[in-house]
Amino acid sequence: MIVFESKVPLEWGSLDVPLLGIAKDWHGSPMEAPAGFALVADPQRLWFVAMHRNAANLHPKSRPGLFMPGLWEHDVAELFIADPSGGRYFEFNLSPNAAWWSCEFRAPRVREEEIDIVFPEVAAFAELAPDGGWVAAMAIPLDLLRARLDFGPASLANVTFILGQPAPRYLTATDLGGGEPDFHRPGRFGKIQFAPIPPR
Repeated sequence: MIVFESKVPLEWGSLDVPLLGIAKDWHGSPMEAPAGFALVADPQRLWFVAMHRNAANLHPKSRPGLFMPGLWEHDVAELFIADPSGGRYFEFNLSPNAAWWSCEFRAPRVREEEIDIVFPEVAAFAELAPDGGWVAAMAIPLDLLRARLDFGPASLANVTFILGQPAPRYLTATDLGGGEPDFHRPGRFGKIQFAPIPPR
């Protein structure tokens, strides 16, 4: 899983980062419009950028930039980051309108805390195009990831999407092993590889 590195702080509105694509769903069927994503670490934050050219089905209670559980019941992009030494991992959900949610797990689908904990330092942004296409981004403090997951070169990560509600299609950047769609397989996440942003 590639994480591009920026030596200068990034800002929403002037992001210029390469996007990676996911062209097939969980079952190997081609997507009419691939989903795109990027992970970029600047000196303070890890940026999770996601986009799709099709109109999104938004959670009806979601509000831009605000914490909202249940985003996975509608169109959403998801970032998973795991600490391979102990099996702990974070899930970050990003709605096309920049609503977001996060949860820490100590084992697959076993929450660290029963209640939702909102991290106030997380910021989320989005832009919806007139034709319904969207791009959204979440900026997560690196201090948080280092403190909770020892985030670094040994970390594992994956990016997933749920698109096309009410008949959802499941997309994953890393091969999670087949069977029924299940994104909570941290042992199969991809090892992070830090790389400079290629020249444009």
